Amino acid sequence: MMTPNMMSAAVNNDAELVSGTLAGNRDAFGLIVARYQSLICSLAYSATGSFGQSEDLAQETFITAWKHLGHLREREKLRAWLCGIARNRINNFLRREGREPVRAAEPLENVAETHSAEPPPADQTISNEESAILWRSLERIPEIYREPLVLFYREHQSIEAVAENLDLTEDAVKQRLSRGRKMLHEQVLAFVEGALARTNPGKAFTIGVLAALPATLATSAKAATIAVAAAQGGATAKTAGVMGLLGVLATPLLVIFGNLIPYRIGLAEARSDVERRYIKSFYHRIYAVSFGLSTLVAAGLYFLYRAKPGNGFGLIELFQAWFVTLVVVYLLAIFISVIASARNRRAYYARILAQNHGGVFPPAAYEFCSQLKLFGMPLVHIRIGDRFDVLRKPVIAWVAVANYAVGGLFAFGGVAVAPFCIGGLTMGLLPFGGLALGIFPFGGLALGVLSFGGIVAGWQAIGFCAFAWQAAIGGVAIAHHFALGGIAHAAQANNDLAGQFAHASGFFRLVQAVNRYWIWMNFLWIVPLFVQWQIIVRRRRREQADA
Repeated sequence: MMTPNMMSAAVNNDAELVSGTLAGNRDAFGLIVARYQSLICSLAYSATGSFGQSEDLAQETFITAWKHLGHLREREKLRAWLCGIARNRINNFLRREGREPVRAAEPLENVAETHSAEPPPADQTISNEESAILWRSLERIPEIYREPLVLFYREHQSIEAVAENLDLTEDAVKQRLSRGRKMLHEQVLAFVEGALARTNPGKAFTIGVLAALPATLATSAKAATIAVAAAQGGATAKTAGVMGLLGVLATPLLVIFGNLIPYRIGLAEARSDVERRYIKSFYHRIYAVSFGLSTLVAAGLYFLYRAKPGNGFGLIELFQAWFVTLVVVYLLAIFISVIASARNRRAYYARILAQNHGGVFPPAAYEFCSQLKLFGMPLVHIRIGDRFDVLRKPVIAWVAVANYAVGGLFAFGGVAVAPFCIGGLTMGLLPFGGLALGIFPFGGLALGVLSFGGIVAGWQAIGFCAFAWQAAIGGVAIAHHFALGGIAHAAQANNDLAGQFAHASGFFRLVQAVNRYWIWMNFLWIVPLFVQWQIIVRRRRREQADA
């Protein structure tokens, strides 16, 4: 075991070796190379999967270090400095050459025969095969686990040495080694299972057997097979079709109804034919753009999926792709248009306010502000049907409801900011809306740490199109480590390891539980929006009756 005193001695020795090298002692630099060559080569191999390339990169690292050793200010941090140079060289190589570690390898049969001091050709061939199998087992393990494994086993290093080389605690190294070994075991098992599965007799074998049978018996066997498949498929389709159709139709109808309400609210608040024509033109353009773009995206996804036989991408999945894209494009178009026209709208309503109301804001269709305050902020403030809200400050309260609402605890509105908020554009700890930004966002377009919705991105993400660093689940799922989906791309994609991670993730389990009630969750934003619409309509009718 390496004690703190031994580690301190190594650090001091590094400083002495650096000083000796700078003084012109080449042997001192040779000791530096001997001390850290295994570490640097292992880091390079862990990234490239090629022993030859890893040694080339390590050599470049040490040559670069030799040239720039005088720039090292803290000489006791030599190891970390060398690792930094190595990682830069590795990243540059991967960007320049691509990430296929054996892209330039030639088939063995194309290699010319030569006489050398190398091992016999047969032994060398075995070595190449072993190298390929080794990297095939390691390449799908995330680098965070691969590096400790390579360092630990390549030179039989101790846990203490690995911890020192990677600047980790011993407990962290133990955990990563344990996780890496488990992943390695699963990868090897999956490789064996896949290889055996590909050797399983398939349809060609069945056809060959049936062809060898007498004609009558072959026909009967084929008819029986078709009958069983048809019966099973019919029962499955009937059950899945009825259950799936309810969810596929009910949720879109609710969402469409909810997104039509702001249009009706705009017409109810309009006071002139000019305003009504502008509102109708505005929304009609948004609908046309949203429909056109979503149709193009859905068509592209359909052709992309269709190229993969057996992916299960049918009419229901096509409709879901089209609808999710429609909603997201619609929401983005609304907010982009609102932002782009903000200055003109402010100028227009400022002119109306001055001409018709003498610069004094008229009362909203409904407003309530509690007298009780906490830290100077009202407990509840609700403002509904404020035609001139674009000219006023946002409603700020612990519970805030308005077109622009900022809540200490909860907010509801077109733009809502609070720890817990519901609305069109929402930002907070747990935002739920059309466009949601936060730690745990749920929405048509959700960006955050743990994201759920239509098109989502985060640390972990689940949705129709999901992009994540750690894990993603969706029709299209792209992540760095784990991915499950119709189109999936990750280090671990659509395999048992990805499935086990998703099953073990508390976030994914929570989403699966919540998703059962997704239809009913839409009422959280549709019902308040509908109530606001009715309040504005009734207020408008009273105004017309009084006039």
